[in-house]
Amino acid sequence: MRPVILAIESSCDETSASVIRNGKVLNNIIASQAVHQKYGGVVPELASRAHQQNIVAVVTEAMEKSGVDKTALDAIAFTRGPGLMGALLVGVSFAKGMAMALNIPLIEVNHMQAHVLAHFIDDPKPSFPFLCLTVSGGHTQIVVVKNYLEMEVIGQTHDDAVGEAFDKAAKIMGLPYPGGPLIDKYAQAGNPKAYKFSETVMPGLDFSFSGIKTAFLYFLRDQKAKNPNFVEENINDICASLQHHLVNMLLTRVRQASEQTGIRNIAIAGGVSANSGLRQALKAMGEERGWNIFIPAFEYCTDNAGMIAIAAHYKYLKGEFCPLDVTPLARMPI
Repeated sequence: MRPVILAIESSCDETSASVIRNGKVLNNIIASQAVHQKYGGVVPELASRAHQQNIVAVVTEAMEKSGVDKTALDAIAFTRGPGLMGALLVGVSFAKGMAMALNIPLIEVNHMQAHVLAHFIDDPKPSFPFLCLTVSGGHTQIVVVKNYLEMEVIGQTHDDAVGEAFDKAAKIMGLPYPGGPLIDKYAQAGNPKAYKFSETVMPGLDFSFSGIKTAFLYFLRDQKAKNPNFVEENINDICASLQHHLVNMLLTRVRQASEQTGIRNIAIAGGVSANSGLRQALKAMGEERGWNIFIPAFEYCTDNAGMIAIAAHYKYLKGEFCPLDVTPLARMPI
């Protein structure tokens, strides 16, 4: 089979479409939403409206740039969840309508599985089984990937995701949204050992980041009481120290997961996998411990339809289609 699939992603604040043919992603069109910046975070209602405004143009561009006529499509794929319900509804509804019009099947995709499968878009590709640290604004998980469609979460956050910890810390410092990339930028010129932050103790391979946010808030409050210009004068060292602390929390659990499972193929995925500190530290740990490290291209770290497309490809080969009465899910476990 040489399936040609149109994939649609609309789980949060990126409207994206991608066409995949015979397992090769032909394009990955993404329309980001700048409207959320002035609010310091994603506003669900505004995200839904922006998806409605963008989706026709994004899908049209993906089809035109792929050189594929709509009559050649074998299926339409979409993100069913997890995500913002209103945002998901836009993508699900569009996919349903197009599939009905073309009389072709629908493929639902789990957004978190797709992040993991982004590693199979380009070479090098990991071999099974492998561990994937999936880190984003909404999720922090350690996943055992047994095959393309069988995955098991063996560790996850009990509260905030690490991406939230980055963005909330940035907001506390007065940095604009999204703050995570700015912390990464400032951290590159700072001393990662300038300041120490509190540790959290969680069972097994689980995480907790909400206490880090609170501790960071009190840390800045106390320092600014001594020096009102503390943040401005020490921004690089603050960001470097915070980033080092969060990355160390993540990789400590990854090391433990590798030791417990015996798996030495290690991957990262999700928006925070674009963080340079995490990438460098993982590579260093991999060299030290003899791991095979897999890091996705920046294009496939954040929410995008390319990863939805590759997940849909493997579901198509298995004949895993969904009915037209499918509904989106705000929560959708792997």
